[in-house]
Formats: sequence, structure tokens, C-alpha cells
Amino acid sequence: MNNATTWTFPITLRRNGVRLEPLEPRHAEGLAAAARDGELWKLRVTSVPAPGEEAAYIDTALQMLQAGTRLPFAVVDEASERVLGTTSYHDIDAPIRRLCIGHTWYARSVQRSHVNTTAKLMLMEHAFETLKAAMVGWRTDNFNFASQRAIERLGAKKDGVIRHHALRRDGTVRDTVMYSMAAGEWPEARAQLLYRLAFYKDSPC
Repeated sequence: MNNATTWTFPITLRRNGVRLEPLEPRHAEGLAAAARDGELWKLRVTSVPAPGEEAAYIDTALQMLQAGTRLPFAVVDEASERVLGTTSYHDIDAPIRRLCIGHTWYARSVQRSHVNTTAKLMLMEHAFETLKAAMVGWRTDNFNFASQRAIERLGAKKDGVIRHHALRRDGTVRDTVMYSMAAGEWPEARAQLLYRLAFYKDSPC
């Protein structure tokens, strides 16, 4: 087992009726239903699996888990046990205590709800307070403006843009916008996330 795997190990996190649990092959059907909610695979700036590709999507995530570079989660509504989407720690670098949060997508019906804020709070809290991460990063497509706004609302700082960085599903090459948050910036970001969640407390998934 490599250093990354011993630092970030599979865990289940719960808060506000949302559960992050280790992604497994059994989640394929739930991910398929979540992706159908909004036909998310048609979005050019995301990597949501198309119909029939869910098992391969999960298999890729689990291969990265075994390599110690990714820790994937299924996002589940605890009341209904409905799979709402997925998120991950990725680009895990144990020696310098840095990781990224990404590979995140949700069914359209729960977008702009408390789900993403709750999931990000749990992931950041676990990273900074349990894993003692020094830095948490985010990456997004240069044309994914909604994602950029969401990351900025977390309190992350824009580090810059890597040009001609990664392939999109349509074969074009994207620029990648990079963000990060240092451990010293976490307390203020945590307070802001809790403040935002107070407005969602009565919202259903």
C-alpha cells in the first residue's frame, strides 16, 4: 500500500441528511439515474458517464483508488437512499499533504440545493481537520463558469490557468482553471459554509 493510500483511506461521512460513502460497483444504477436527471452527459464541460458507461466510470475511479491518487464517493440522500451524484478526493500527494476535490456532479434536481455545500463542507472538514492537509485544490474547465463561481464561493483562491491542459469528451482541448485553499484559510471558509447552510436547513434533497 502506498503513502497516499495510507493517508487518505475510504471513509463514510454524514451531515444534514447527506451521506458520502465509498464509491462501489453497486452504485452504477444509482449514478445512471442521477445522470438521466438532466441528461448530464450532454454537458460539454463535465465528465458525467453516458448511458451504459457507468460501470466503466466506476472501474476507472477504483483503479485510481488502488493507485492511491483518488478517493471516490457516492453522494446519497439518507432519507430515500437515492444516489444524488458523486465526488472525489484526487491528485493526492501525501508527502506534501495536498489533495484536490473534484470529479463532482449531481442530478439536476438537487443542483443549487444544500447538497453540494454540505458535501464540500464534509470533504474540506475531513481534509483539513482529520487528515491535516496543508492545501486543498480544485480544477475546472475554463468554460465551466458555474463551477468556477461555486469554487469561489467556497473561499478558494484562483491560482491561475493551465492552457491546453486536458481533453474534453468532444475531442477539444480545454484550459484548466486552478484554485486552492491553505489550511490557515479554512476556519473562515468553514464559518462561511456553515452560514450558507443555515439558509438551506429546511430544504429537501
